[in-house]
Amino acid sequence: MADADAHALDKLFNPLTGLEDRFEGYKAEIVDGCVYMAPQREAHWRTSRWIVRAVEDRFGMCAKVYSGVRIYLPSLPGGDLNGFAPDVMKLRDGAKKDDQGRWRHQDVEFVAEVISKGTAVYDYGPKKEAYALAEVPVYLIADPYLGKARVFTRPKDGDYVYDLSITYGGDIDLTGTSLDLTLKTDEFPRD
Repeated sequence: MADADAHALDKLFNPLTGLEDRFEGYKAEIVDGCVYMAPQREAHWRTSRWIVRAVEDRFGMCAKVYSGVRIYLPSLPGGDLNGFAPDVMKLRDGAKKDDQGRWRHQDVEFVAEVISKGTAVYDYGPKKEAYALAEVPVYLIADPYLGKARVFTRPKDGDYVYDLSITYGGDIDLTGTSLDLTLKTDEFPRD
């Protein structure tokens, strides 16, 4: 990502931090140059927590697993800036922040987003494309409204080669990925 893009995203995010403080329970992101704020409901947090715990059970408490931590991603072709705060993000072992104190998108090996009302179009659209362009190896979308999860793997040319849909209650087999774990969905809450 170009320094100018990162600086522009910083300028956009700075006033948003105050808004997030005022609107407790809301998360702000910049998707293709537009600012979006969405409420985080209980089912949203509980799903994120199940995923974080599964990843920490597999990699230990010292693993770089974050929720709501900002990451800047490449712009979409013909698009604008992307600054996301994934619900769950795991960085590679040895990942280090850049000179500006930001995590690098090149070090992200897993992202999980939990659908909030009104965000599905972004999670399945421009965010999925941005994660694929950034070559995030595993992108999981959990949808408490439909009771389904989708896993996208093997990014190639701005899309994912594999797309697997799992109804809640089934297991998400990630053993062939960098995560090398099976994520159980039987306790994922529905909304």
